[in-house]
Amino acid sequence: MTRTATETKCRTIVVEPVTRLEGHGKVTISLDDNGDVADARFHVTEFRGFEKFCEGRMVWEMPVITERACGICPVSHHLASAKACDALFGVEPPRAGTMLRELMHMGQMIHSHALHFFYLAAPDLVLGPDCDPATRNVVGLAAADPQLVKKAVRLRTIGQDIIEQVAGRSIHPAAAIPGGMAKALSHAERHEVRAMLDEALPIARLALDLGKRLAEQQAELFRRIGIIRTRYAGLTKDGALELYDGRVRIIDERGLQVADFAPAEYLEHVGERVEEWSYLKFPYHKAAGWPDGVFRVNSLARLNIADRISTPEADRELKWFKSLADGPVHDTMYYHPARLVETLHCIERARELIDDPEIVSPRVRVKIERREGEGVGVIEAPRGTLYHHYWADALGRVQKVNLIVATVQNNPAMNLSVAATAREFIKGGEVSEGLLNRVEMAIRAYDPCLSCATHAVGQMPLSVEILRPDGSGQRLVRDGG
Repeated sequence: MTRTATETKCRTIVVEPVTRLEGHGKVTISLDDNGDVADARFHVTEFRGFEKFCEGRMVWEMPVITERACGICPVSHHLASAKACDALFGVEPPRAGTMLRELMHMGQMIHSHALHFFYLAAPDLVLGPDCDPATRNVVGLAAADPQLVKKAVRLRTIGQDIIEQVAGRSIHPAAAIPGGMAKALSHAERHEVRAMLDEALPIARLALDLGKRLAEQQAELFRRIGIIRTRYAGLTKDGALELYDGRVRIIDERGLQVADFAPAEYLEHVGERVEEWSYLKFPYHKAAGWPDGVFRVNSLARLNIADRISTPEADRELKWFKSLADGPVHDTMYYHPARLVETLHCIERARELIDDPEIVSPRVRVKIERREGEGVGVIEAPRGTLYHHYWADALGRVQKVNLIVATVQNNPAMNLSVAATAREFIKGGEVSEGLLNRVEMAIRAYDPCLSCATHAVGQMPLSVEILRPDGSGQRLVRDGG
């Protein structure tokens, strides 16, 4: 692990590494002559190459190739890819195959949301943003509340174990194939999953109670970090929260629906622009143009666009969430309790799936015939809407790939949140580690997966620099691998 700092005419501040992101990036904050923030940016400077090196591969290999983009959310890429292949081959999996895919997806959502809240976000919220960085982590959290962390570890483990029961292994599974699933669920596996879900439910309730309590206790912090107004996008089905399938809904800053379309029509609605200082693209809603069309995805967006949730406990919590604002909840920090509402829903939904007798049916796939064509697969990954779009020739060779990853869609909003937070807390050139951590908290709230978004190889340091327009003044660099 490397630490660097730059000497300037004013002073040098060296901050211990803070990396609590999945992947790493760089924030630059430019100060004006008064020491106030002139501009701030979130840079991701690694190359993203999955779309190119998939060309020429056989399309049915894509579900096990693209999931290598990430070890945290491989199931999302695995399932979005399998759905794109289904569309390309013009097949629909049997009901049992679709149910198993969704159950695997619920396991990943439980695992990923537990990982983010307890391991990455809770240290800031429970221990405080000004806590010593050496303590402000999951180890410090375990020292402060060992029982809480034990439950957190168990909830994450349950999510992974559900994936393993359904798919054979929890990381980079090979179970979802074009036309369905390669593996049926046994009665023994079904009973094991049911028992795990019964254990997970009270832990999810405890986590949500904690998240709501922290939001109340840290109300001032929630009102000051990353406050921006944007559009929101995600999947719904008949107006309800949907994580596996459905139509894409976009609402504006007031909460009015401005788009509702089938996933295969996404290119008509989602535009992308590039900036020379980042390898991440900047998506936007085409109808509104840039920058008015900036939208957000992930848990905050999904609860904002949903009219209801199909499972009872989570639906009651959605009513609490909706009561927080007259219209969409724009406060970025509410991504955290929104994730915990979703975790509760995923456990409830997984219980519905596992209690359906058809889930152990041996008929989990249909035959496919190779053909020329294209297919789009869309799923709600833990971090938001994920698009996979493939074109293949008559032999089944991939000709072109387009991936729009959830973190990329949040990239414009993350930049806006970083700038808003920096302007809120940095005044007159006065900077402390705690203030800079608040800027990072704005990024962490989105739970970005920069590995998914950039597909880089090697070390990716996180650094924060504070500069005057002429390059002089105060510079702070965080560098961690």
